[in-house]
Amino acid sequence: MRAVIFDDVRSQPRVREVAVPEAPDGGVVVKVVATGMCRSDWHAWAGHDDIALPHVPGHELAGVIAAVGNGVTRWKAGDRVTVPFVCGCGTCEWCLAGDAQVCPDQQQPGFTHWGSFAEYVALHAADSNLVAIPDGVEFTTAASLGCRFATAYRALAARAKVKSGEWVSVVGAGGVGLSAVMIAKALGARVVAVDRNPEALAVAARLGADHTVLADGADIPEAVNRLTGGGSHVAIDAVGSEQTCADAILSLRRRGRHVQIGLLPSINGRPRVPMDRVIGWELDLLGSHGMAAVDYPGMMALIEQGALQPQMLIERTIGLEEAAALLPTFDTATVAGMTMIDPAR
Repeated sequence: MRAVIFDDVRSQPRVREVAVPEAPDGGVVVKVVATGMCRSDWHAWAGHDDIALPHVPGHELAGVIAAVGNGVTRWKAGDRVTVPFVCGCGTCEWCLAGDAQVCPDQQQPGFTHWGSFAEYVALHAADSNLVAIPDGVEFTTAASLGCRFATAYRALAARAKVKSGEWVSVVGAGGVGLSAVMIAKALGARVVAVDRNPEALAVAARLGADHTVLADGADIPEAVNRLTGGGSHVAIDAVGSEQTCADAILSLRRRGRHVQIGLLPSINGRPRVPMDRVIGWELDLLGSHGMAAVDYPGMMALIEQGALQPQMLIERTIGLEEAAALLPTFDTATVAGMTMIDPAR
């Protein structure tokens, strides 16, 4: 099969012919029809994750089951499926409680093993982790859910518990940030979107953002405070840097809730967070690490009903060769939406 692969951290990815994976016990092999490129893929390429080399990235995917391993009872070849980017073991106390997204023995395609920037990908614990794609949902739409959209959905609905009428500030209007804008509006919130890319802010406005703020050196917390009349009830850092994390936290009103979605790696020591404000204003700091397969039905029903339309967030679809060229620069790419990959191109 053809796959995007890199041999060393920060080396140029190439498209090469590699062996098709075999279905693991309890798992499946999926023929990839669509897969998303995410900032998390860049983090893996940049060496911020512990990966084995050489490596095939990619963790947001949808496709058709091509092979089924021993012990799988719920799925068969030909089934249309997607999967959360965190695949739980299915047997630990967290998985049994419905919290596979924090499973200590989790597998993550594109991180713990070769991922979906390829024509085929192996997935583990299929009976616990696979999600059926309804006939009315396109593969590209389903692939967009696995990381960014599902993470934003759970961050707002389950972690922050956003209420109708609350203000939500979203720092970063890439794929996960735009997902958060759409979902927050569907939950009845008022939204301030912040980004350095005017085109991304224009998309946020089309998705219903009440205000947009261009991060061009402006005082983001002051701007959000002014627009919301005292700060947001909920803030989302959808980028993952010291600056964006601090801007999100400092944009909150007293007793507000901050959800960290963007990865915040410790590159030069632990990242600095304005804990004095957290303590003095009694802010809640929450993490959101994807969403377990058992929580997908509610989100998928809203998509089928048209209340959520993640397909509107897809900016472009590219092939594997373009994906290999784009990955090293994806942290600075001015993307106004999601980039999807079609391995057949």
